[in-house]
This record gives sequence, C-alpha cells and structure tokens, in this order.
Amino acid sequence: MKPSTILFGSTSILGFNLARLFSHSVVPFSSPGNRAPIVQQWFVLQLEDPEWIESIFNQYQPQLLIYCHAVCDVSKCEIHPGWAHEVNVGHLRRVLKALPSTVRMVYISSDHVFGGDGTYTEDSPPCPISMYGRTRQEAEHIALERTGSLVIRTGLAIGPSPNGRTGHLDWLRYRSQRQLPITIVENEYRSVVWVEDLTKRVMGLARSRETGIRHIPSTQAVSRIELAQYLLKRLGLEARFQRESRDQRPTPHLGHVELTSIYEDGLAVPLPSVVESKDTSLLGEVA
Repeated sequence: MKPSTILFGSTSILGFNLARLFSHSVVPFSSPGNRAPIVQQWFVLQLEDPEWIESIFNQYQPQLLIYCHAVCDVSKCEIHPGWAHEVNVGHLRRVLKALPSTVRMVYISSDHVFGGDGTYTEDSPPCPISMYGRTRQEAEHIALERTGSLVIRTGLAIGPSPNGRTGHLDWLRYRSQRQLPITIVENEYRSVVWVEDLTKRVMGLARSRETGIRHIPSTQAVSRIELAQYLLKRLGLEARFQRESRDQRPTPHLGHVELTSIYEDGLAVPLPSVVESKDTSLLGEVA
C-alpha cells in the first residue's frame, strides 16, 4: 500500500524531522543541492519542471501534500529577491496548477509574515519586514485560493538538521565546538519549540479537517540571547558569543513576534517553550 502523504521540502528543519518521525507514512522530497548523506536516499524536487510535478502526482496519487519547501535564508532573499520569489512563490504556483482537486494541500508558513513587535493571532494582518517574509505572505495567499487548503504558521523550531550544521541548535553546536565566531541578535523574541513537538502538532493539523490559517503557539516568547545561553549550557558548551542589536545587522531581523491563536481546541494548545524542557534527549545529534 502506497503512503498517502507526500512531503515537499524534507531538508528544512521541520520537513527533515517530519520525514524522520513519520517515515512509514510520508514520501519525502528534498530540496536540490543538499549533499547531506542522510538525505541522499530521498527524491530531489524538480519544481521548475511542470511535467515532473504532474508525473509525481500521477505516480503516487496522494491524499495529502505537506509543502515545507522554501528558501528560508533571510539574507540571501534580500540579496537575490528575484530568485527568492521564484523559489518561494513560483514553485508553489506550478505545484498548485498540477495538484489534483482530490489532494489536501497543507502549506507550512512562518512567523516571518509578521515583523513588528507584538502578539499575533490568525486574524492579525501580515506585516512582513523582509523579502523572505513578503514571499511567504504571497505564497500563503496563493495556497488559500485553493478550496480546502490549510496554512500553518510556525515559529522557530529547535532540533537536528540533515547536515549537522544548519538550524539554530546544530549551528550553535557546530560553531562552538570549532571555536568559530557566533553573533546573536539580542532584541529578537520568537515562539520557540522543540521540533519533535512541532512535527506531531503539524501532522495532527494536516490530518484534520481544518482549513484556512492556523498558528502553532508556544507557552512563551523567548529571546535569542536566552535561547543561546540555554542551549549551549544544555550541550555542555561555554556560552561565548557576541551580541548585536537588530539595527546593527545588515538584513532585517524580527523583533518581538509571538504567535498565539484565536482557537481553543486541542490543536491550539500552546506547545512547551524550549527553555521549559528538561529532556536532554532532544539535544541529540542525528547520525
């Protein structure tokens, strides 16, 4: 029996861990150019090719598409806005054009659709401050034009990456162990959760009948400084890093962006903030 779910973007932190934790029910497709050995067994996306996209849907005949594919590097999106728009918006347009009407579409978005200081619900108007955030907002709009689609906005996910160097946790560990310089933005606050908690909530929402926009909130917003200090201490590493304010950075950084929800069901219960956990297994590296 073929798996009923396909996952586009299995090399993002969330996508990678969805593929890991739901390996028996999900067919993962990785983004081009990722050379991590652990993802070489997965198919590579060719979303610039409409015929390839159509062939995948014909071959797998899925019931659900979870779309995690995007360029998430804020700096690169600012430097190369045309490329960022093509990947984050153009690719999605091609997928939606080929997607059979029987397939449920779940688009994974980001808290970067907001930018000012505040607490944001599903009803809050988007206010992105970066090219990356603007492409996310446009992609959300395109996804929601399709009947029955669900857009899930997430904050910062903490957990293992495919190559052991990307994502906030592995980036801190990799650079600290090699005594490479680390700079942390001191006035950025996000909803920060463990990726394993996030994957379970995302899958719960994806398999539900929910449509429209849903946020995945956490119990508190956490500053980047507090997060770095907490993670490095839990990793047994010295908390050595430079601090800079948002205004000192060459590209836009979020301020105090906290996701909350207007919903009160079980899928809206805030996930535990990373800094509240005592489970050291969540810090482990992926072999």
